[in-house]
Amino acid sequence: MSNDLQKPIIGFTCGDLNGIGIELIIKSLSNHEILEICVPVIFASNKCINFYRKSLADINFLYNSTKDFSKLSHKQINIYNCWEEEVVINPGILNEIGGKYALLSLQHAVKALKAGHIQGLVTAPIHKKNIQSEQFKYSGHTPYLKAEFNIPDVLMLMVAENMRIGLLTEHVPVSEITKHVIKENIISKLNILHKSLQKDFGIDKPRIAVLGLNPHAGDEGLIGNEEETIIKPSIKEAKQNLLAFGPYSADAFFARGHYQKFDGILAMYHDQGLIPFKSLSIGEGINYTAGLGAVRTSPDHGTAFDIAGKGIADHSSFLAATFEAIDIIRRRSGYEEVRRNPLKKISTKLLANVVDERIEETE
Repeated sequence: MSNDLQKPIIGFTCGDLNGIGIELIIKSLSNHEILEICVPVIFASNKCINFYRKSLADINFLYNSTKDFSKLSHKQINIYNCWEEEVVINPGILNEIGGKYALLSLQHAVKALKAGHIQGLVTAPIHKKNIQSEQFKYSGHTPYLKAEFNIPDVLMLMVAENMRIGLLTEHVPVSEITKHVIKENIISKLNILHKSLQKDFGIDKPRIAVLGLNPHAGDEGLIGNEEETIIKPSIKEAKQNLLAFGPYSADAFFARGHYQKFDGILAMYHDQGLIPFKSLSIGEGINYTAGLGAVRTSPDHGTAFDIAGKGIADHSSFLAATFEAIDIIRRRSGYEEVRRNPLKKISTKLLANVVDERIEETE
């Protein structure tokens, strides 16, 4: 295994300056054994990092400051300075400053990701309202990244140890969900999920469950007809290229543990997928943008203004998102090697052993 594969360069956006993002970054990267498995690059400014570092006095956090990717330190945390001016930080306060610099950090990080200066990106939480501007008119990171990479479609995929749930619709008002439940969208999301499970998670023949839209999956047309007229035909067509099953009644599917029989699940809308995910997932859940091409993960929570600046934010999900980004990069490398040389078959178990080495290294 090459040194580049062992230590990919991972970028970190700071998120809303008044939220918990920078605190999560400092806590996650303060265990310097993480430097054995990646080269961290924080897109922010020294002054903003130092502001939060002072409130975490018991954490030893040393870094290399740079504006040049050719001068990254592979033995230290790196801060790529996106701005030099003094910024007034008010933890817990929703204001224009928090959104402005969250976007600036994101813009620099995405530019670096597209240019290949970093191999993966972990995004700290933004506040979807105060980041809105002429440069950002999106409901979150996922549609922004889709537009920046000029990709026809991507999938918001929630990942934990025991489940992976993709969303047909993301941050869409409930009253508008049915507008998006069409065959073209379902088949597109299923294809992305299938390819991601193979390429990013090392599953040769993934089994995918599709949830219904209506209560009891429509009861054969008695409670809405989307299952009969749209979802079932979509699954039938998708089966020409992948293993998809359903539609399943969402309540029974999760309550009876049927989700454990599948490698991936496609939910029709946000809460249908996120409520069981956050209730039943084992380990720390993370958000992954499948189909993007580049690797981007994030924690499965928001800015948490109510505890910002108090030094009590739990960084477990953020650290899990960091590990998952590294793992996906490694799995992709194994997948591409098999494609280049089909006779050199690498088993999923072997790949799992390779990527899980980082757990022992950081404990």
